[in-house]
Amino acid sequence: MIPTIAQPRALRLAYGAYVIAFFVYLALPLAVVAVFAFNDSQFPSLPWEGFTWAWFFGQDRPMIGVFHERAILRAIATSGIVAVAVSALSVAVGLSNAFLFNRYQFPGKGLLYVLMLLPLVIPGIVLGISILVFSSTLANGVWDAAHIDIQMLRPGLVLVILGQFSFIATIATLVISARLQKFDPTLEEAALNLGAGRLTAVRTITLPYLAPALIGAFVVAFLMSFENFNTTLMLVGSDAPLTIAMFDRLKEGSTPLLNAVSLLLMLGSSLLALVMILFQRRS
Repeated sequence: MIPTIAQPRALRLAYGAYVIAFFVYLALPLAVVAVFAFNDSQFPSLPWEGFTWAWFFGQDRPMIGVFHERAILRAIATSGIVAVAVSALSVAVGLSNAFLFNRYQFPGKGLLYVLMLLPLVIPGIVLGISILVFSSTLANGVWDAAHIDIQMLRPGLVLVILGQFSFIATIATLVISARLQKFDPTLEEAALNLGAGRLTAVRTITLPYLAPALIGAFVVAFLMSFENFNTTLMLVGSDAPLTIAMFDRLKEGSTPLLNAVSLLLMLGSSLLALVMILFQRRS
């Protein structure tokens, strides 16, 4: 609908009802998950048994809370380590890619750009299986040839980081490239004319300009890594990140403990997104 063009009352009411229904459809499942995180019951379902904080702070089984469940805390720490590593690698490579595709012309640039985007259109589970098959084949080949077992090519955290990095780096590249395209290169030229070197000009002028995009790319990469499931499922070893740990718990039967974890994830993701928005508005 175009706001400047008068619309029939019935159409405006129908459009408003559609918008409300759309947001209710998005928010209602999240609200239900949040509410049942406080249900004084063994099951996250009706009837409502009363309000409790036990699923967050409880210390006695079966109602042990998130902050006293060692397996969940260990999984959160593992997810945080993986997310930080993936985000740092993705931002570093994304920054290099952004300069490569925006500043240089070379044969095969278009093909290389398409190859960079390819992981975004490949289903996560297919990407995970492909990486697992390739790494296992390579590790087995090295073992057969030299009897050297390369553990980093076996399912584990290193492979999880590499698997997530393979597609999250593309997203970081797009975020940083969008900011770099708006940069005025004459600012660098002015610095060069004043005697600064190329690296000094980039470090003192270009990188501060790209700071909002770098932070935004890091936050987006962190959130995508932290919640990734499909690719991680194919590459995980004995140290399970949070999404895999929650999936394993769900197979045993759902409890409000998982609702409590989900609520904390929603709050954490919202807080990170809010901080990123506020930082970009100030920049």
